[in-house]
Formats: sequence, structure tokens, C-alpha cells
Amino acid sequence: MHLFLKSPVLSVCQKCGKPVLPHTVCFNCGYYKGREIVDILKKLDKKEKKKREKEMKAKEKEERGEEREKPLTWEEMSKK
Repeated sequence: MHLFLKSPVLSVCQKCGKPVLPHTVCFNCGYYKGREIVDILKKLDKKEKKKREKEMKAKEKEERGEEREKPLTWEEMSKK
């Protein structure tokens, strides 16, 4: 038989890092090629909106490298 299933080819979203089908808008963040196409937060409830905003902010901080731990000074080490 010539019938068989192929696994889908997925790419990674540039904004949120989730797997996405090629040439489609990301269902998680609503971005396509670095531009916002769909406002995902507009359709969500308050709880879901806050959760999604926190996730997006955390992802942006990771990209910038702001969450790196600072080296401890002698005063901070003595407090612990």
C-alpha cells in the first residue's frame, strides 16, 4: 500500500518558542514573522490574560538575560 502517515514538520515561534506549523500564526502568542497579527489577550478572561502576560514577560526577560543572578557581596553573604 502507498498509504502512510508522516509526522508534521514544525518550526519554533520566534516570540514564545512554542512549536508551530510553518507559515501560520502562532496560536499561543498571535505573532507571525515577528509581527503581532492576532491580539490573543483580547479574547481571554481576566485570569487567563494575567497568566499569559506573566508568561510573555518572563520569556522576554529570559531573552534579554535580565534574570541572571548577581554575584553576592560580602554584606549579602553575611545576612544569609
